[in-house]
Amino acid sequence: MKNLFSAVLATIIILGMPKSFAAENVVLITFDGLRWQEVFYGIDRRIATHKDFSPQSEIIMRRFWSSSPQERAKLLLPFMHDIMFKAGTYIGDRNSGSCAEVTNQRNFSYPGYSEILTGVVNETINSNNKLPNPEQTFLELLNGNEKYLGKSAAFASWDVFPSIFNVNRSGLHVNAFSLQEDSEPEDQFEGFLTQLQNRIPTPWSTVRHDAFTHYYALSYLQRVRPKVLFISYGETDDFAHDGKYDQYILAANRTDNFIQEIWDTIQTTEGYRDNTVLFVSVDHGRGELPLETWRYHGEEIAGSEAVWMAAMGPNISNSGLINTGSECVGSNGIAATLLKILGEDYLRLNPKMGNPIEHFLE
Repeated sequence: MKNLFSAVLATIIILGMPKSFAAENVVLITFDGLRWQEVFYGIDRRIATHKDFSPQSEIIMRRFWSSSPQERAKLLLPFMHDIMFKAGTYIGDRNSGSCAEVTNQRNFSYPGYSEILTGVVNETINSNNKLPNPEQTFLELLNGNEKYLGKSAAFASWDVFPSIFNVNRSGLHVNAFSLQEDSEPEDQFEGFLTQLQNRIPTPWSTVRHDAFTHYYALSYLQRVRPKVLFISYGETDDFAHDGKYDQYILAANRTDNFIQEIWDTIQTTEGYRDNTVLFVSVDHGRGELPLETWRYHGEEIAGSEAVWMAAMGPNISNSGLINTGSECVGSNGIAATLLKILGEDYLRLNPKMGNPIEHFLE
C-alpha cells in the first residue's frame, strides 16, 4: 500500500507540474507587410499582369504562376510550404477558417513590431517616428537573466529598429540600416559587408537591401551563437509601397531563400540542431479591394490588420494549419509564446503581455 500511495502521489505531482519545453534557442523572423493572400495562394494574376504594377510581368509569371493556387504558393515560398508548414503549425489562411491579426489599431510597422516583440499594445505608439520604445521587448527582458546576458541580438533592414528596441536603455546588439561606417568591424567579412552597404545605393532613405541584413545576421549567428535572434527583412513592404508588385514578389521569394539558409545553418550547427525553434510572422497586412490598395496599409485600409504566423522546432505542435473558428489569434501573443518555449515565466517578466498562443505548443 505504501508503494502504491507513493506511485499515485508521484503521478499527481508530475501531472500537476507545468509542461517543460526542450528548446534552448529561438529565432524570430519577420517579413515586412507580406500579405497572407500571397503566402497561401501565390501571386495574384490581376496584379502580376498589371502594366503599372509589374513591368517584369513575364518574369514573375514564368517563375511563379500555376493554375493551382497551392502550387503557386509553393513556387513563391518553397521553404515555408515544403518544410515549415509540413513540420510545424501555422495560422492565417482566412479562406480556410484560420485567422491571425494585429491587436493594435494602427496597422503599420512600429506598432506592429512593438506588439510582436513586447507582447503589449501601447496606444502611445502611434507613428513610425524614431522615438524610444517605452515597452521592453522580450529580448530585453531576457537580457536581465545571466543565462541570456549578451546572448540576444537583432538584425533589421529598417533604420527605426534601434528605437523599437530602445538600445540606449536595453543595451541590446541591434544591427540595422545606417550609413555610418562601423569603426571596428568584428571580422574581415563584416567589414566588407559594411563597405558594400555604404557603396551600393538603396532605393529608400531608411531601408537597406535585405541581403545585407541577412548576411550580417548569418555571420553573427555563426560567430557568436546567440540564444535569441531576431531578423526583420523589409523589402517586401517597401517595394509594395512603391507599387512594384514584380519586385515585391521577387523580394518575398528571396526572403524565403534567406530563411532556408538560416534554418540550414541551425540544423548543421552543434548546440542549435534539434534545439532551436523558428517562428516566422509579419508586422501587418495590406489591402485587397479596391485592387490598388494592395500597396497600402493602415487604420483606413481594410485587410491590413490580417497577418499570418508559423513555427516549428522542439515542442512545437506538428498540427499544420489551425482552424481558429470565430476567433482570431493576436500578434501580441508571440512574445509570451517564445518565452514559454524557453521555459521562462512571461507573467513574472511582464504581466501585461498577451497570453501564449497555445496552438503552437505541444
